[in-house]
Amino acid sequence: MTSSATSRRSELADFLRTRRERITPDDVGLPSGGRRRTPGLRREEVALLAGVGVTWYTWLEQGREINASVQVLEAIARTLKMDNQERWHLFQLAGVTVVAPTTQCSATGAVTEILDQLDPFPAVVLSQRYDILGYNRAYNRLAGDLDAMEPGERNHAWLFFTHPYWQDLCLQGKREEAARHLVGTMRAAMTQHLDDPIWTSLVQRLREASEEFDAIWRRHEVLDNALPAKDFKSPVGDLHLTASRFAVGADGFTRMVVYSPRDEETRARLTQLVAYDEAQRLRAV
Repeated sequence: MTSSATSRRSELADFLRTRRERITPDDVGLPSGGRRRTPGLRREEVALLAGVGVTWYTWLEQGREINASVQVLEAIARTLKMDNQERWHLFQLAGVTVVAPTTQCSATGAVTEILDQLDPFPAVVLSQRYDILGYNRAYNRLAGDLDAMEPGERNHAWLFFTHPYWQDLCLQGKREEAARHLVGTMRAAMTQHLDDPIWTSLVQRLREASEEFDAIWRRHEVLDNALPAKDFKSPVGDLHLTASRFAVGADGFTRMVVYSPRDEETRARLTQLVAYDEAQRLRAV
């Protein structure tokens, strides 16, 4: 093994250890088991949650010369609650070539301020892979409280096809068209990332988790046109919206989607939706 590979393995070992030490048993629904000599999860607990062998994970964290598949790395990343940047870093250290993650637009003050100013119109910032990078209060409530979800699960496609709330979000008769459009645009975007394990892993997870997604994916439909009319259920009544897309960020692919009302009743309900979200936050305090 070359010196650069040795250094990379050493960095990988240190990175995994520090990520493991920041996660408590309570964070992942495990009993604490009394007093612990070191902070965070034990190696055997990470291995159990990720579905890998204890010895294999121990060797990985010790920096030994072993290979890890994309699926295993994704499982470890989810177990250790890594964000997009950390997941990309993990892949790089493991010697898997991936495209650098999209800039987290939610961290920029300008984009956050624009999102907030758009209330009560729901607005969200999406990466090309449909990662949810930022959103305002109206969208948070429309989406079933994203604040309560783990950052790694905030992906529009993943939620649409696997989350019970999102599976029932579209009005009757509207979901099939929305599902086909989402998969078609995702497939078109993936053309530039066919060798990117993060993309392929997301698609594989979706195909395994959702028969609906798998059936549509196998049709190999490719779409790039917008689907402007959106009709959703909400806690304050049905919403009839128009979706407008705007490019944001330096990559040219990150986009902001703003949902505006198609009728006055929806306009009034959007104001109620933001008030409902505020009430829910106060109740949780």
